[in-house]
Amino acid sequence: MSAKSAISKEIFAPLDERMLGAVQVKRRTKKKIPFLATGGQGEYLTYICLSVTNKKPTQASITKVKQFEGSTSFVRRSQWMLEQLRQVNGIDPNRDSAEFDLLFENAFDQWVASTASEKCTFFQILHHTCQRYLTDRKPEFINCQSKIMGGNSILHSAADSVTSAVQKASQALNERGERLGRAEEKTEDMKNSAQQFAETAHKVGTLLMDHLCTTLPSRHVGACVQESR
Repeated sequence: MSAKSAISKEIFAPLDERMLGAVQVKRRTKKKIPFLATGGQGEYLTYICLSVTNKKPTQASITKVKQFEGSTSFVRRSQWMLEQLRQVNGIDPNRDSAEFDLLFENAFDQWVASTASEKCTFFQILHHTCQRYLTDRKPEFINCQSKIMGGNSILHSAADSVTSAVQKASQALNERGERLGRAEEKTEDMKNSAQQFAETAHKVGTLLMDHLCTTLPSRHVGACVQESR
């Protein structure tokens, strides 16, 4: 099981929350905080996680999770509601960079992600979540690459793929409907033609009978009259 899957299972699932994304980070500026459990300095891995509640109304939050050296478990350290996020700084909009800053109402952190691509993916998910769940005040995204904010993001690509599939399915249904419509029109034309043929055949038969009655000898007239009746 990957670290992110384990975090989702251990930290968020018991609280009926769903983790949307996470990025492994290190501080750009070292903060010497003693590990209270041992009284000494502890080495650890840090993850910034984005989650939402399964219960309605949906609440989104950003949580700092740590895994201390020698431990297989994860610990929830700090948490902010998404509404408290004020600014997301991508540092450099012109190149792939693993560095970023998060500014909250009461906190400011400077981070370096494990890779630039992991940061990019987390930013895309974070931006999409802010647009979806925040209605009043959304955080400011600055110094971010266009692929994070625009149509090149994985989320927009997925949405475009779904839209394209729906359009293709709709077009196929329309074409099928047109074919069925043409088939129904053809069937109706054939029905009308058959009806016209039957009426014409009846008229021809009547005219033929009248002609025979007028041309046959008089001894057959009675039979013709009876036939016409």
